[in-house]
Amino acid sequence: MSRRFQRKTAKRYKPLSEINVTPFVDVMLVLLIVFMISAPLLTAGVEVNLPRTTAAPLRAKKEPIILTVNREGDVFIQNQKIPLHFLEKKLRAVTHANQDTTIYVRADQKNKYGRVMAVMGHITKAGFQNVALVTETQGG
Repeated sequence: MSRRFQRKTAKRYKPLSEINVTPFVDVMLVLLIVFMISAPLLTAGVEVNLPRTTAAPLRAKKEPIILTVNREGDVFIQNQKIPLHFLEKKLRAVTHANQDTTIYVRADQKNKYGRVMAVMGHITKAGFQNVALVTETQGG
């Protein structure tokens, strides 16, 4: 009787030889939506209203360090908020004390001139000479 039962069940259940791609497509669509939503957020950085100018953009050989001073005067390296008195130490740590690293300073146009100059003073005190101020072009 056990042989008979084994034969019937073996005939009833045949292996499925086709691939079901529906779950794969579902996962890929979800990932596509997630990346479409998160990609613009990764490049935005700290929101500042940059001043406008007619100067041509700079061409950097290596990846620069982006230093941002927002409207409230807070200082950020990339997207990390840094107290001004730790700026020199943090810049040396981030660049591995390579003073040839280019530093781009983005400052909101509503900032006081003194605050931006204080940040520039800390950068030069840390020994960095390749510093550029970032602006928007007149055309936007």
